[in-house]
Amino acid sequence: MKRRIFLERSITGIASAGFGLSYLAQAAETPKGKLRLSAVDIPVSPKVDVIVCGGGPAGFSAAVSAARNGARVRLIELQGYLGGVWTAGLMTNFLDAGNKEGLMKELLDIQKYAGVVKTRWFDVEVTKLWLEKLCLEAGVELLYHTRVVDALTEKGKLTTIITENTNGRQAWPADVFIDTTGNGDLAVRSGCGFDMGHPETGLIQPLSLNILVSGIQLKDLQERKMIEMPGLTWAESKENLLAEIHKGGADCSYSKPTFFAIRNDFFSLMSNHQYKINVLDAGEITKATITAREEVHRQVDALRSLGGMWKDIRIVATADQIGIREARRIHGLYTVTLDDLMSGARFDDAVCRVTFNVDVHALDPAKNKGIDQGFKIKPYDIPLRSLIAKDVKGLMMAGRCISGDFFAHASYRVSGNAVAMGESAGKVAAIAAQEGKLPQEVVWKG
Repeated sequence: MKRRIFLERSITGIASAGFGLSYLAQAAETPKGKLRLSAVDIPVSPKVDVIVCGGGPAGFSAAVSAARNGARVRLIELQGYLGGVWTAGLMTNFLDAGNKEGLMKELLDIQKYAGVVKTRWFDVEVTKLWLEKLCLEAGVELLYHTRVVDALTEKGKLTTIITENTNGRQAWPADVFIDTTGNGDLAVRSGCGFDMGHPETGLIQPLSLNILVSGIQLKDLQERKMIEMPGLTWAESKENLLAEIHKGGADCSYSKPTFFAIRNDFFSLMSNHQYKINVLDAGEITKATITAREEVHRQVDALRSLGGMWKDIRIVATADQIGIREARRIHGLYTVTLDDLMSGARFDDAVCRVTFNVDVHALDPAKNKGIDQGFKIKPYDIPLRSLIAKDVKGLMMAGRCISGDFFAHASYRVSGNAVAMGESAGKVAAIAAQEGKLPQEVVWKG
């Protein structure tokens, strides 16, 4: 019989159904607007070496890497597939990937299977299949449709996470945990501190709801200079596309709309911004998603109304998850800073070389609807210490929730770097678990 643990929690609002477990207490004196939960009997699953929370670019890579290095690994993902921003977010573009070895180089071979137009653009459905294939071949234990809702620590070390899905709540112990949720959900539930937003205003970069479209041809977009191509700057292609959308009678909350060619007749499109959204509030994210979906349909309808090359354009899918560019930046043993970017910092414990420039999407639409700041940097290293939580032992991070300042984050946040970070975090976590060490005690040379 599985072990069980008991928890008692207070929550705001109304508690969800317990799916067979007793969650609700008898009426008790609690602060107004609060409902106290009774002690809950939660089944405890067998312990593994490494648990990775979040199956996006960083999480997938961390799980595969840890498993390939001999660890027993469990990967927990909210969606029913892997890929995160690539698949749920329809961001069908590998950014800052060309200089990466290891798993990122393996992933670039996806073009052989997907028949994509250009190496760094890819097919979402083929990607889902490919990522699962690599995980299963490595021996990763996958669990979909599951959210991390709590965490338990003992003497400052993370020992167990609590999840919820259709089974109810479950407890999952491990030796080392890796937070690849993007928003740093596991880390904050474990007790970690974090920073968020611009250092002066607190504003975060806008959200974007990407879409997939069909019914147009690459040759037509190239002839009308509305997609990146030799002899044409990306900025010019964006300006031409925006003018065409305006011609059809619609506008764009993002003034730099962009087509990515997946196949000759199949594209992804990013053409909207949702500004000043609190990404830690599900209600605000819901409103942003609804508004963005209406906008992208209006834009595609406007293009179709022009006839000609646009007469058959249709939306195939809107993203399952609106794209979140930034949220929590978890406090680590080292914080990557703008100074590191401008000096091209090198570290003995480097896990990743970043070449992507600072890319801050407009924070205030009253001032700008494109890019606020996009300045060049010198290629720099991400040190392992930025992937290790400062406030909780036994916890690592990879992807956009690592420890960095606002401007550094706007450079390293893209998926090519997330893959490289995840791969290194997975290897270090496997070694730590097998040797009975904390991640910061593992000898690592970049």
